[in-house]
Amino acid sequence: MSQADSVVPVLEGGDVDPRSLRRHIILVTGLAGAGRLTALKCLEDIGYEAVDNMPLDLIPHLVAGLGQASLPAMSKPIALGIDSRTSGFSGDGFIDLVRQLKSDKRFRVTLVFLDCEDEVLRRRYTETRRRHPLAQDRPVGDGILRERQLMRPVRTEADLVLDTSDTAIGDLKGMLAGHFGLAAQPDLALTILSFSYKQGLPREADLVFDVRFLENPYYDPALRPLSGQDAAVGRAIEADPAFPGFFAALTSLLWPLLPGYEGEGKSYLTIAIGCTGGRHRSVFVAGKLADWLRERGRSVTLRHRDVGRAAG
Repeated sequence: MSQADSVVPVLEGGDVDPRSLRRHIILVTGLAGAGRLTALKCLEDIGYEAVDNMPLDLIPHLVAGLGQASLPAMSKPIALGIDSRTSGFSGDGFIDLVRQLKSDKRFRVTLVFLDCEDEVLRRRYTETRRRHPLAQDRPVGDGILRERQLMRPVRTEADLVLDTSDTAIGDLKGMLAGHFGLAAQPDLALTILSFSYKQGLPREADLVFDVRFLENPYYDPALRPLSGQDAAVGRAIEADPAFPGFFAALTSLLWPLLPGYEGEGKSYLTIAIGCTGGRHRSVFVAGKLADWLRERGRSVTLRHRDVGRAAG
């Protein structure tokens, strides 16, 4: 048994947190080509028992066999991969199954939906020369459209939506570890995400802050090739007279919101910081905000979606 497997959170006064006695089941679904198998492998690497493409009507039988130990938290949590190819799949049937599982107090059930831009999905199928499972004899785009319509109600039901359009495998693993790591962690899993408005709003964002009002280091030839992760860029942004008041207001706004989200039962919160090119201002502000939250005891996953793109 690993150290992570043996973590049982204890409340003040020495009582075991009852949530730790509920075995965690993660249902991983989404669009074909968005990375379900990769996500399952990542979850397996951080300590989950991963099972893919089990027929829907067999899942209740599998779940019925779980939670039999006197201390279920001492057993591995489960990650189940399910998509439109799964035997017996239908959107409404899958949602009914999810709600049925969530009603069982022995388990803590999380539905994760992997999304991706249509053009990226087309490129992935073209590069791998695979046929889309819902368009065996038609263009890939037809299969993507059909599946998106089929999965729309499932996406609406999801507890967590992850857009993998620009996500490397290492970043996906980091995101999943941040949300579902087995070590004891605060109730609310925080992700701070920098992005470029040129590339569009991140679909997974809960809160979005625009820092394009700050002076842009892109117009300084010495800073242009750098990013917000470089100290020189950070010093330039902090020297902007508008920055100190903005950052103080940002943290003052966010800090009291976090316990409110937790009180409402929210488990995941993605805070997105955007600028024009997603390379200088948003990257620096996102990093500084992540550091500020960590200094106050919060567990934070930091991700820079567009820092590798052309500066702007």
